[in-house]
Amino acid sequence: MSTPVLGAKRLVGIIGDGPWKAPAFESLAAAVTAAITDGRLPVGVRLPSERELAAAIGLSRTTTGRAYAQLREQEFILTRRGSGSVVQLPSVPGGRIDHLLSPAGADEAEIDLTCTAPVAAPDILGAYDRALSRLGAYLPGTGYYPSGLPVLREIIADRYTRRGAPTDPDQILITSGALGGAAIAVRALLDGAARLGGTRSTSRVLVESPTYPNAIATLEGAGASLVTYPVEFGPQGHHWDIDAMDQLMGQMRPRSAYLIPDFHNPTGALLREAQRSDLAEALRRHRVVPVFDESLVELGLEEGPTPTPMSALISDSVTVGSVSKIYWGGLRIGWMRIPRHRVDHFASSRLGLDLGAPVLEQLVTVELMADHEAVVAECRTRLRAARDMLAAQVRSWVPEWKLIVPSGGMALWAELPEARSGVLSIAARNHGLRLVAGPNFAPAGGLDRWVRLPYTVTKTELEQVGPRLAAAWEEAKSMAGRGPTSRARIVA
Repeated sequence: MSTPVLGAKRLVGIIGDGPWKAPAFESLAAAVTAAITDGRLPVGVRLPSERELAAAIGLSRTTTGRAYAQLREQEFILTRRGSGSVVQLPSVPGGRIDHLLSPAGADEAEIDLTCTAPVAAPDILGAYDRALSRLGAYLPGTGYYPSGLPVLREIIADRYTRRGAPTDPDQILITSGALGGAAIAVRALLDGAARLGGTRSTSRVLVESPTYPNAIATLEGAGASLVTYPVEFGPQGHHWDIDAMDQLMGQMRPRSAYLIPDFHNPTGALLREAQRSDLAEALRRHRVVPVFDESLVELGLEEGPTPTPMSALISDSVTVGSVSKIYWGGLRIGWMRIPRHRVDHFASSRLGLDLGAPVLEQLVTVELMADHEAVVAECRTRLRAARDMLAAQVRSWVPEWKLIVPSGGMALWAELPEARSGVLSIAARNHGLRLVAGPNFAPAGGLDRWVRLPYTVTKTELEQVGPRLAAAWEEAKSMAGRGPTSRARIVA
């Protein structure tokens, strides 16, 4: 098969035409690197010659030659005489994905649909450069910031205030991702109830079904007894029945709740504005202290305002969020918004887990958030196109699957004609596809008729998902049994 060739004009359209910060060859190489790492330049494509690029971009042949030399040195291109320069990814010792995330081992020929996680945002490298220039001011100190850097806490607090939930920086605790925040919150709430001589019900935590698998493991690890509310499903997709949740809380009397009202993982459902006050009132009436996961709140893919934060409607609530879905999971920076009267208790509880997030990554996050709105807009545009492409693939190749396209989030939640997502996930490996079966998202079992399909992989990979799904589904229908239904320990 011949190698696809990228024209010089097309490359300039992807990386821009300057102006180039001196030295120009480094800036040009950095632009190409960013396009490769965020998937705009696919692996395997042949770049234009140094001479062609120089003419198209208005730089000297010497400049483009030095830029290509740097890309070769950094292993982002491979140049062979007569074959040109072909895009590749540098080798990474141990692989790009930890073995805990992919226990069977990563195969770069596979399309991995187990994670709702994007590649790094285009300005990540630049943000690290700028953050490093600011790091020196922090080196004379110990480097421990259990609450987080004040400058980052101020930025997060201001964002909540502008969304309608007035927040002081002292209410913000920087954590290792949103899941780290949820772990701190649930441990603190359950521990506090136990110290007050609570009954068995004080360990109960209300969760939706389906829900985020790592949250299930985190809650159970904190000693929670899960009370499951099945999210409703109808012709318009998944939705919440607040009256049913109210009745369940009255019967089971949970101490806390872990809820994802904003582009719910995995269904993509959004709690309607008219229901938000009703949910807040039900939680207050039953004295349930909720933890709201807002990891996906900014990923609405249709026109409309950002949802009203639940923290603006119920004062005794905790909100967690992170930069993983917008910028990069490798930053591992998240936060909690905590009620004022609980700040000291939560801070003490946090010290029992770790002593704070890394200073450098917090500074990188500060740099990235300086242009946050533009980054979010670009992310939404990219995800909207990816969502529609994947939905079209599913409807074309496996038309018997039921699919309601969500208004936001990072994945489709598809219903199969038969309860066979477990064997589908096994069969998919034979066709170069990695999937997570529906039961992984079920706190109390079931959901083998469902499968989550993230649309966070590259366009080139998305174009191949349909035929691979169809082949895997045909094989799964002939397989005996239902396959493994044990919960995956790590699914992003």
